[in-house]
Amino acid sequence: MSIAFLLNGTPVRIEGEAPTRTLLDWLRSGGLTGTKEGCNEGDCGACTVMVTDASGSKALNACILFLPQLHGKAVRTVEGISGPKGEMHPVQVAMVSHHGSQCGFCTPGFVVSMAVAHLNGDRAHDDALAGNLCRCTGYAPIIRAAEAAAGEAVPEWMKADRAAVAEFAAGEAGVFRPADSDALADWYLANPDAVLVAGATDVGLWVTKQLRDLTPVAFLNGVKDLQGIEVQGGQLHVGACVTIDALREAVAERMPSFGEMLRRYASVQVRNAATIGGNIANGSPIGDGPPALIALGATLHLRRGDEMRSMPLEDFFIEYRKQDRMPGEFVAGVSFPERADALRCYKISKRFDQDISAVCGCFNVTVEDGRVIEARIAFGGMAGVPKRAAMAEAALVGRDWTEATVEAAAEAMAGDFTPMTDMRASAGYRMLTAQNLMRRYFQDLNGTPVSVLEVTA
Repeated sequence: MSIAFLLNGTPVRIEGEAPTRTLLDWLRSGGLTGTKEGCNEGDCGACTVMVTDASGSKALNACILFLPQLHGKAVRTVEGISGPKGEMHPVQVAMVSHHGSQCGFCTPGFVVSMAVAHLNGDRAHDDALAGNLCRCTGYAPIIRAAEAAAGEAVPEWMKADRAAVAEFAAGEAGVFRPADSDALADWYLANPDAVLVAGATDVGLWVTKQLRDLTPVAFLNGVKDLQGIEVQGGQLHVGACVTIDALREAVAERMPSFGEMLRRYASVQVRNAATIGGNIANGSPIGDGPPALIALGATLHLRRGDEMRSMPLEDFFIEYRKQDRMPGEFVAGVSFPERADALRCYKISKRFDQDISAVCGCFNVTVEDGRVIEARIAFGGMAGVPKRAAMAEAALVGRDWTEATVEAAAEAMAGDFTPMTDMRASAGYRMLTAQNLMRRYFQDLNGTPVSVLEVTA
């Protein structure tokens, strides 16, 4: 393996490392110990670094970021947030002034996340810092520091990476890193047992937590033709390598409820890396993307060699962690209606931000002249796969859109699912919550405030 990138403004080349060595491990072994190891699964943000490429600068979790994913990019650790002569960044000054640190373990990650948001002009501080956990200081002084730094000028050294990346000649990476889907299709057909790495937000844990050997492996972050979003004939066509954050931007105005659910998908660091194709191909029953897409009637596009096939997304999921995907076949993209005014997505989790769903319910009911003519309802967390509530849908279609009809549909839902009890929720809680979400949807479409961000005592 031969990987080249800019590290705190200086070109580095890494030879002979395992392709699944994480950036965090490599940094700390080389003496850059400001980047901390906390959870080692992309949850706490103590390992946050800034990564810059032609598209801009993003905050990412170094603990689940493999070295080949950095080829040709620029990385800035907390040591590189301060200036070349030791000048403090405005967010560092503000953190000191507003007493934003106590034990200090989480502080480097906060500083990097704040510096990236400061560079990008992002003033949604709660969102920008939702992926950074602090257990002693509390968030109030940290948010005050972010607000105080917001009006300060961006230091010149923080602007340098994007221009430097454009001029940086990284050369060929010594790992399989296809430039387009044709190259990927040929290679994967010949290597059907290989692991495809897109954002590594889940695959990274196979290495850091399960200590698995993933070879052979292909890194998909260079597959440009799978990173686009196009509008054709009233449909959004989304490439498999589109990040969750890019998808959120695309749907936020078109389908605000879907966009808001994606805003609560993990953290900024994870949304910047995770892809919609990976979210689907992973097949998790608690992945937040598939229920919304199923409720939209999404079509999944798969490729194997030169052959393409498409199917309704709900048919892709067979049983827990088993999908309708042949050896050497990969998710190429997904398409769904550009707009769906009646779509509502409800994510129920123990923490409001940056948490995995206990239940995720997505509803898309079409009502004309007071009668239901079509209904698509899908849930995550209620079965071994993301699944439609067929009996609840049948209880709605052809009937008047009334509270009584909705109540009958909620009761019918008991025949759709047999949820399990686990650490996130009991089976009884999941069923009652799913039924209540049906009732919540009725009130939502009628204009009653239903979000915890809107409802007041």
